Amino acid sequence: MRPDEFQFLADMLKKRSGLTLTEDKLYLIESRLLPIARAQGVPDISALCNVLRTRSTEALLVEITEAMTTNESSFFRDIKPYEQLRNIIFPMQMEKLGMTKSMRIWSAACSTGQEPYSISMCIQEDAAKLPGWRFDIVATDLAKKVVDKAKEGVYSQFEAQRGLPIQMLVKYFTARPDTSWQLKDNIRNSVQFKTNNLLESYDHLGKFDIIFCRNVLIYFDDPIKAAVTDKMARALNKTGVLMIGATESLVDPKGLFTPIPEIRGGYVLK
Repeated sequence: MRPDEFQFLADMLKKRSGLTLTEDKLYLIESRLLPIARAQGVPDISALCNVLRTRSTEALLVEITEAMTTNESSFFRDIKPYEQLRNIIFPMQMEKLGMTKSMRIWSAACSTGQEPYSISMCIQEDAAKLPGWRFDIVATDLAKKVVDKAKEGVYSQFEAQRGLPIQMLVKYFTARPDTSWQLKDNIRNSVQFKTNNLLESYDHLGKFDIIFCRNVLIYFDDPIKAAVTDKMARALNKTGVLMIGATESLVDPKGLFTPIPEIRGGYVLK
């Protein structure tokens, strides 16, 4: 692949998804886009770039963008945020929201659904501590194919067991004859899935009391991080909590957020 072809793909992906593609990721381009090139009837990535330049379609652009965005996820990934959700954030929000008895939670960049379903399982586990509270969980991702998989709530043996305690697997899933696992309806129906691009408006999603936007900012450059931070602030209720990944940084040039000392990756509005 020529340097100009790499730059062409990098610019297209950044514009559509915010993904910052560096030259050390050439192997990802080859492994993920070569099958698409062959499906288009061309032999290599250079020829695929020519297709994109001369006869591109929206469907092809979507397919390439979805192929290049990372969809790594697992149940209760980095377990600490879920412990903090149950032990600190839920009690904090219950005190702040008082008589409303209602919380809205957004799992942004939810991939194949493990994060929002883990949140739902936390709520189920703490049901006795949350009497009368209603939870509205919204989960979004850029890629329609992973959102469709998330809606199904079906996971391979590896996916189901990865990060999920065995007692919760038995409690919230049903084993299928093909060795995969199906989430039970009470968990699957508790999450509303939508496609949404973090580079675009969030206004249609409404306001939230808790936002999980974890392990996605690392793929953006600082200007895009700052734009996402600004939009997250607008999507958060005044008393809300934003959770990002423990290894991520919040680029906040307007000073919209302040960290929560006892929660790594946790922020509230100033």
